Amino acid sequence: MKITAQEEYGVRCLLRLARAGQSLTIPEIAQAENLSTPYVGKLLGVLRQAGFIESVRGRAGGYHLARPANEIRLGSVMLALGEPLFDDPGYCERHAGPETTGPCVHTDSCSLRELWQTLEHWLRHTLDQITLEDLLNQYIPVIMRLKEQLRDEVPLLQLTPLSRS
Repeated sequence: MKITAQEEYGVRCLLRLARAGQSLTIPEIAQAENLSTPYVGKLLGVLRQAGFIESVRGRAGGYHLARPANEIRLGSVMLALGEPLFDDPGYCERHAGPETTGPCVHTDSCSLRELWQTLEHWLRHTLDQITLEDLLNQYIPVIMRLKEQLRDEVPLLQLTPLSRS
């Protein structure tokens, strides 16, 4: 999985707005995050269309969160800013192969599709447990639990090979 620049900087812009507690303009956010003004404008447009922020016109205008930070979940934000790891049913058509004009040749016996779909659901579920408020407070129980498991070398997933009869 790769986090795109749009996802990273979009989340940073949301965190900037949450920290401010008041409306901020595009230039203010751009300067604070060391990003170009047009790029911040693009990110805020995506976030506004997704319903995470609202814009206010006028002299005291700018952008602010549409809901409290504890109601905005990271999984939803990431999905609005990027693409899911696995996008069924379009995934199989996009990965059918460069020489194929029809559906994927592995449609009936694909183990990868099930794996990607399962990982997407797990990742989305994990990210949906984290709110903007958690990120602001640097209190993320999910990350703390995962770090403990990694530190203790407790496998997150214990796979047992299947016997071939």
